Amino acid sequence: MSIRTRLTLCYGGLFALILLLVSLFSYAIHDRSQYDDLDRTLVVSAGHAAAEAAAFAGEPHLVEGKSSLEIVLRLYASNGSRLESSLDDEATPAVDPLTVLHHPAGSAYDPIAYLSPSLSGLSSASGNGAFGLLSTPEQRWRVYVVPILKGSTTIGYIAALTPLGRLDASIGTFRLILLILDSGGLALALAGSWLVAARALRPVARLNETAQSIALSRDLSRRVETPTSFDELGRLAATFNAMLSSLETASQTQQRFVSDASHELRAPLTAIQGNIDLLRHIPTMSEVDREDVLHEMEREAGRLSRLVADLLMLARADAGVSLKLCPVDLDPIILDVFREARHLAHGQTLALEPFEPAKVEGNEDRLKQLILIFVDNALKYTPSGGQVTLGLRRDGIDAEVSIRDTGIGVAPEEIPLVFERFYRVDTARSRDPGGTGLGLPIARWIVEQHEGSVRLESELERGTTAIIRLPLCRCF
Repeated sequence: MSIRTRLTLCYGGLFALILLLVSLFSYAIHDRSQYDDLDRTLVVSAGHAAAEAAAFAGEPHLVEGKSSLEIVLRLYASNGSRLESSLDDEATPAVDPLTVLHHPAGSAYDPIAYLSPSLSGLSSASGNGAFGLLSTPEQRWRVYVVPILKGSTTIGYIAALTPLGRLDASIGTFRLILLILDSGGLALALAGSWLVAARALRPVARLNETAQSIALSRDLSRRVETPTSFDELGRLAATFNAMLSSLETASQTQQRFVSDASHELRAPLTAIQGNIDLLRHIPTMSEVDREDVLHEMEREAGRLSRLVADLLMLARADAGVSLKLCPVDLDPIILDVFREARHLAHGQTLALEPFEPAKVEGNEDRLKQLILIFVDNALKYTPSGGQVTLGLRRDGIDAEVSIRDTGIGVAPEEIPLVFERFYRVDTARSRDPGGTGLGLPIARWIVEQHEGSVRLESELERGTTAIIRLPLCRCF
């Protein structure tokens, strides 16, 4: 079942419940008020006739007259026999006043009318009198009987009767009108709910159409039209557009990564394949040339192996694989990197300052790899005779590792880009054609895993400084 249908049924059901309650209450008030007004008229008429009858000096008499409300008045003796009547009509039912007084018949209205409070204060026994209900084949009759008293002695009874046929028909017509109005109102409510739900869900429909179109065309540059009112659906559309922007950026990054990785992998593979063909087609190659070819193949195979290892590490990083951390002394790692760096130097001077002991929560192997990446870059891009300086010091709650060189430097506008995968500045490409451009992205991932930060400060032809900050271990 669609959301539109569920909303329509929900709105329609709620409206039907409210309409039912309002209709029942309205019917109850109308029904009870009409019959109570009639009962009140009977009480007044019977009471007035009883007072007049009791005023006679001898036997009580009924002052004859026909009411415009079709009320029939009857005078009964104290034994219940009928003495006089304001209307001699065989169609009017017989009344036993003693039976009515001893067994009141209750109200004349429907049970639904009990939902409404009494508006007249009358009951089945009002004052000294009592109400009754009589039926003929044509209609119902309402009767009210009141005793005629002289002092404390009952000398007779007055009965007031009125037909209920016209009032019953009016109540029935009112009931039918309410039923028709309720049915029509419910139908209009369902139709209106259907239209309102359609209008309210129109942005969702557009969102769905756009999503389907993007899924079929794979065009992540498309966007959903944002409603002018920034309500829940407007925020949903804005969130969906933000998600599309994020997906588009991720897709472009992935495409660029695949393209760059393919390019980087193709270069060593092409070199290896070319040397293999060379060895196969020139079997009489001299020993010196053969050694050169094998040495180049070995170098390219090593480059390919490093590239694959770096790609696997970045793949684990993208998959959300986290490092296992434990308390690590950082100063022995710096010393170990410093010793290895002296074997990698080709005419550069290495220095270690400042140098303070520091302990961090980290992964020893990855921390060593992190520092080696920056030291290796510093040595590659620092000419012979230059200087590379390592430093370690405590700064507040952080340990600060610095790697400074006097190399070629990086242009300010390129500093934010050097941590992108496969990105290398032109000067770096010319000095290190075997580089992959993955070292600094891996370094950034290692720093993030340690909840630290890294930044570069550089000037062209003046050198570069990498500053790594790692939180000190809070172990005691």
